[in-house]
Amino acid sequence: MLKIFRWVALISLLIAVIAPMIPQIMWSFAHRWLFPALVPSDWSLGPWQYVLSPSSRVGEGFVTSLAIALVVSFLSILVGLPTSRALALYNFRGKETVEWLLMVPIIVPSLVATMGIHQVFIRLHLTDTFLGVCLVHMIPCIPYMVLVMSSVFANYGTDLEDTARSLGAGPFQVFRHVTLPGILPGLIVATMFTFLISWSQYVTTVLIGGGNVITLPMVLFPFISGTNYSNAAAISLVFVAPAILMLILTSRQLGRESAVMGGFGRL
Repeated sequence: MLKIFRWVALISLLIAVIAPMIPQIMWSFAHRWLFPALVPSDWSLGPWQYVLSPSSRVGEGFVTSLAIALVVSFLSILVGLPTSRALALYNFRGKETVEWLLMVPIIVPSLVATMGIHQVFIRLHLTDTFLGVCLVHMIPCIPYMVLVMSSVFANYGTDLEDTARSLGAGPFQVFRHVTLPGILPGLIVATMFTFLISWSQYVTTVLIGGGNVITLPMVLFPFISGTNYSNAAAISLVFVAPAILMLILTSRQLGRESAVMGGFGRL
C-alpha cells in the first residue's frame, strides 16, 4: 500500500510540473495560434531560431545567470555553514536577534532591501558590476541556506567529530570525512534553493547591475509583457530548464544517500 501511495505522489508531482509546460512547449513552436483552437494552426521553428541567434542575447544571459548563481551558491555555503552550525549547536548572547535579522530579507520585499543598499554600493563602486550583482543576490539566498542547514545541524551529533579529533584528525580531515558526509543531503537541498533563488532574481539585478550585467530573467521579462508569445515561451523554457535539471539531479543524489543510509541501517 505504501508503494502505491509513493507512485501516486510521484505521478501527481510529475503532472503538476509538466502540465503547465505543455502550452509553453506548443507556443514555442507556434507561428499562429488563435482562440478557440486547441493547437496552433501554423507551426514554426522561428522562436527557437531567434533564441539561438546572437541578437537575442539569450546565450549571454544564460551564461551570466549560470555564473552568478554558481558564485552565489558557493559564497552562501561559505557564509551559511558556520552561521547555521553556530545557531544550531551553541547558545550565545544575542542569538535570538541574529535569528530575527536573518529572517528580515525573507520578510522585507527584495525591492525595498535593494533600494536600501543601492547608495552604499554606488559609493563602493559595486554597481554595474558582476561582483555587485553576486553580493546583492546573497541577501535573499543566505537566509534559506541558514534555515535549511540550521535544521540539519540541530539533528547532528558531534560525537564522531570528537572521536576523529582524539585520533589525530585535523580540522580539514574532520570536515571532509566526518562532517560533510553527515550534512551532505541537507547541504544539497540548501544549495539547490540558493541556486534557484539567484537564478530567478530580476529586480535586484536590474537595480544593481544597471543594465550592464545581462541575465536571463532580464532577457525574458520584456517578452512576457509584450505580444510575442512564441519567443517568450521559447525563452521561458530555456529559463526553466536548469531548475528542472537541478531538481532531477538533487532527487537522484538524495535517493543515493537514502539508499546508503538504509544499507548502514540494515548492517
